[in-house]
Amino acid sequence: MASRLPSTTRIDTEALMRIQDLELRARVVVEGFMRGLHRSPFHGFSVEFSEYRQYAQGDDPRYIDWRLYARTDRDYVKKFEDETNLRLHILLDRSRSMDYGSSSYTKRDYAITAAATLATFFHKQGDAVGLTTFDTEPREVIPAKYQRRHMRQLLAAMERPASGLGTDLLAPLKMATALIKRRGMLLVLSDFLSDLEGLEKHLGSLAAFGHEIVLFQILDPAETTLDLTKAATYEDPESGK
Repeated sequence: MASRLPSTTRIDTEALMRIQDLELRARVVVEGFMRGLHRSPFHGFSVEFSEYRQYAQGDDPRYIDWRLYARTDRDYVKKFEDETNLRLHILLDRSRSMDYGSSSYTKRDYAITAAATLATFFHKQGDAVGLTTFDTEPREVIPAKYQRRHMRQLLAAMERPASGLGTDLLAPLKMATALIKRRGMLLVLSDFLSDLEGLEKHLGSLAAFGHEIVLFQILDPAETTLDLTKAATYEDPESGK
């Protein structure tokens, strides 16, 4: 459950969307809200002490705890929480239905702002970030890396206009299952206005590999209320029907 933010720390969405530069927009959110670092379930040599384990040949002797050695006459090394080895993979819906918006910004604007914000946050922590854009099939696939130039490539791909004449949620998930071998976190941003048959199965396959999966359903308020006052004809923005 998300915690309620104090009113003094909320960002005016309308004002935020008026910032044209996506990188600057993401930095406003990150610097305003996300100050802490995540705790990784993986271990390496970092700044946060985690536990001890017995020394093994090849371990760096700098990490031997000599005080513990003096008490036990055994060599133990410190293990640390590694804060820099999470791999974030963002799956971003770029179908035409994402271009709908009943206010001054569209679902696509909101989705790419969320994606850019999360990518910026994880990058600031030293984590690798990748991106797959999709509509009826995966379009642009950028492997997870940690580089400043790489972040600019991700943001540029996010900003490309929506063009897909449909949405297939299973195609990018199948690709992720085949390509992503090292466990990490997958974020899927879509309106999910698609055939959802088989979705749970593929999400389960990814979870079985140890991936953490987070789904963001991006909907416009007009889509959730459907406040119809008179007869009207509606056109599917993807198929044209």
